[in-house]
Amino acid sequence: MTVSSAGKNTLPKVSIIIVTFNAAGCLQKCLNSIYKQTYPFLNIIVIDGASTDGTIDLLKANEDKLRYWQSEPDKGIYYAMNKGLEHISGDRVYFLGADDELFDDFSEMLYQISDPSAIYYGRVIIEGKKTPGPVSAYKHAKDTICHQAIVYPTAVFKKYKYNTKYPITADHLLNIQCWRDKDFHFKFIDLTIAEFNYTGLSSMKIDTLFKKDQPALIFKYHGPLIWFRYRFRLLKMRLNPAKYQPKSGV
Repeated sequence: MTVSSAGKNTLPKVSIIIVTFNAAGCLQKCLNSIYKQTYPFLNIIVIDGASTDGTIDLLKANEDKLRYWQSEPDKGIYYAMNKGLEHISGDRVYFLGADDELFDDFSEMLYQISDPSAIYYGRVIIEGKKTPGPVSAYKHAKDTICHQAIVYPTAVFKKYKYNTKYPITADHLLNIQCWRDKDFHFKFIDLTIAEFNYTGLSSMKIDTLFKKDQPALIFKYHGPLIWFRYRFRLLKMRLNPAKYQPKSGV
């Protein structure tokens, strides 16, 4: 998309937060996918968890293109994301995994952002398949939206931070909170903006504490009808577990 000089003055500035730990084998490819974007206002923030594999050397080699980076021990992914949020600037925030890759349509999506209260989301590729969309309230409560599909208003993080009680799926809780919040609404744009690496921590393990709390969280933020439907699904899963094996593309 070609944008005039006057038009560029109205474009939102976007902070991209990347959390890394021993990511030397994949981080440069991720960064390169950001560098090739045509969107002009991208600030890259990298929070590293004291890597020992060469990631720090890679960050030093790229630091002229990074708004901010640091490397120190942390207590997990969402602790690091919250630290990254302390360094954001501008109007929008996006989270990208060190082993993920942006597509050209990421820029196209950013050019279409116009509603300051909208949480925009598109599609990503997971295991060769596009994620679905738009997402219903029930689908959102049950599975949420892939983190790498979402571009948040900075205002979200003036109200919320990631709850580090949940080490793997704190983003699910954040999205549930935002779905309920009258200051925000979710808006789907049918573009495929990234490839999500399905071999990361969130894909390989289950956040058992979140799963335990999920029914109560759904009741609190989505109400009794969605909660009842979710509880009925849990009952069906117990009666016929083979039918409800996890699938990619959430």
